[in-house]
Amino acid sequence: MKTRSHSFIFLLLSLVVGLAACRVGRNYERPPVVLPAQFGTAAPSDSSIAKVEWNKFFTDATLQELIGKALSGNYDLQLAVKRVEASQAYLKQAKAAWLPAFNAQASANTNFPSKKSFTGMNMSQFNFGDHIEDFNLGVNMSWEIDIWGKIRRQKEAALATYLQTYEAQHAVQTSLVSAIANGYFNLLMLDNQLTVARRNVALSDTIVKMIGLQKTAGEVTELAVQQAVSQKQTAELLIPQLEQGIAIQENAIRILTGDLPGPISRNRSLHDFQVSDSLPTGIPVAMVSRRPDVRATEMGLVAANAQVGVAQASMYPTLNITASGGANAFKASNWFSLPASLFGTAAGSLAQPIFQRRALKTSLEVAKIQREQAVIQFRQATLNAVGEVSDALVKLDKLKSQQQIAGEQVNTTQLAVKQAQMLFRSGMATYLEVITAQSRALQAELGQSEIDRQRLSAMVDLYRSLGGGL
Repeated sequence: MKTRSHSFIFLLLSLVVGLAACRVGRNYERPPVVLPAQFGTAAPSDSSIAKVEWNKFFTDATLQELIGKALSGNYDLQLAVKRVEASQAYLKQAKAAWLPAFNAQASANTNFPSKKSFTGMNMSQFNFGDHIEDFNLGVNMSWEIDIWGKIRRQKEAALATYLQTYEAQHAVQTSLVSAIANGYFNLLMLDNQLTVARRNVALSDTIVKMIGLQKTAGEVTELAVQQAVSQKQTAELLIPQLEQGIAIQENAIRILTGDLPGPISRNRSLHDFQVSDSLPTGIPVAMVSRRPDVRATEMGLVAANAQVGVAQASMYPTLNITASGGANAFKASNWFSLPASLFGTAAGSLAQPIFQRRALKTSLEVAKIQREQAVIQFRQATLNAVGEVSDALVKLDKLKSQQQIAGEQVNTTQLAVKQAQMLFRSGMATYLEVITAQSRALQAELGQSEIDRQRLSAMVDLYRSLGGGL
């Protein structure tokens, strides 16, 4: 008898283990994505600036300090961290789903049956009195055997969701690093433009005085003086506008770092920063595997694929094993009379859904549609990422040419201002030529600062779009 019992238990366990090895749904495979062999005309390379840590890519001490504060104080990043912690808690719950569930229960009740009832007549016969007492203390166990892999698919989905929030946190970080760097370079551009505006106000003041002397000598009219004053006012108007822009940009950067609005100390100028002509980009396949927002989208696809398996497994039979045990007695004095008051039960059930008003089939169909949506989102994210890298490379290339032209234009217009002043003093140029030369010189210098800032921003955009900033 013992041998037969052992054999039965062995066969039952083998059946449970064999069934638990089944898993419905397909395992995840990355969907095919069309990627170029290289980014534009850039030569394929194993190296990429995305592999460089942000504190080594940005070497300016002030910028490093601002990024460091942002990574510890930015509220968007803190919210992303909390989302990761919440997903981690759900992942722990999904891992524990393998284990049986236990509930402890203690109960005491008294029943006063009718004396004319069958129970009341039996109580009188066996001298139980006029009521029945029942005291129970036990532990209940319920364990779902994962026959079709539903619990494993749920764990897979929870893990993918956790990784999705983890990658989303990294995506917030790379965007934050990029925003701080771009804001800092924009601030330096405004500083440079403010210096240009103040220098032009001083130059305009000199021209106004010069034309005023010419008017006193009777060589020009009052109109010439008014035109010169108007040009000076144009430069003066830029000063409060630029000071306003500087204050707003400083406030924006401080808010990103989690600080109250206020000024930002700095000791560098825009021209102290140069963009390297050699910025390796690696290959598109590596970018897809590194960029956190693309990886977050792919983790969403992994979770959607696992949910299809969960929905499919819900349509198959469910094997549950239940058991309970404890102490039970009809008198409180006998409640803990061990082992006489001990009891135990065990049972197994196999439940097959038959008709659930199409709920299970609908869940499966919706899960498959959501998986298809996730595939589309992954491909869209990949395409957008490649596009952002390509755009940044084009900007870097074309802005380099613009920088060269803008520098030559500034030199030309500054020389034109000097020559116009000399010709005006000698009577060989009109006051309009002097004012026009000065106006063009001002616009050329302001434009040069803007182009310098744009090229630095293009470098930052390339770094971010490749997945840098971690």
